[in-house]
Amino acid sequence: MTQTEPGQDPVRDSGRTSAGAEEDVVALLMRQHGDIRNLFDEVERSEGDARRDAFHRLVRLLAVHETAEEETVHPYARRAVAGGEGVVADRLEEERRAKETLARLDGMDTDDPAFLPGLLQLRTAVMEHARAEERYEFTHLRRTADPGRLAALARAVRAAEATAPTRPHPGVESAAANLAAGPVAAVVDRARDAARRAMDTGS
Repeated sequence: MTQTEPGQDPVRDSGRTSAGAEEDVVALLMRQHGDIRNLFDEVERSEGDARRDAFHRLVRLLAVHETAEEETVHPYARRAVAGGEGVVADRLEEERRAKETLARLDGMDTDDPAFLPGLLQLRTAVMEHARAEERYEFTHLRRTADPGRLAALARAVRAAEATAPTRPHPGVESAAANLAAGPVAAVVDRARDAARRAMDTGS
């Protein structure tokens, strides 16, 4: 599992490779699953502004990560994996349930006594989903996709992630307020557009 230092930006930093190395989408997404686990840990053990900041980074990583998968990995799995339509349908249903839980947490004060129980429910849903992806999609991607395809998918994921904001909007005093201003939907839209452009151009 990767180790995410407090304050580290996992959207920017996860899955980096040495100079000249071709990035593998499965390795990239597996590292991000580790970053997500570490951010859950950080949210749980922190308090006050530190918890709000960690939760902001967790929400942003989840939004971009899932959007990138929906635009790159799932479409390929539908075509290339035996029973791919059913495999992807199951993953999308898991994502829907996790998003419903996240929606209940979004806008809640992270110091609210109900926050941590809700976070635990979200963590359980997200990690079960991640394990299912690793078993039913990632394994088959490695078996069926050539290195060039895996690298192309990684570039599309990277393009989606590059759209995520790195800091709160000017004039917004806290990460919690920044989330309340509604940027998550915009992050998802930008990530989706960037991933599609990358897949269309092959860049």
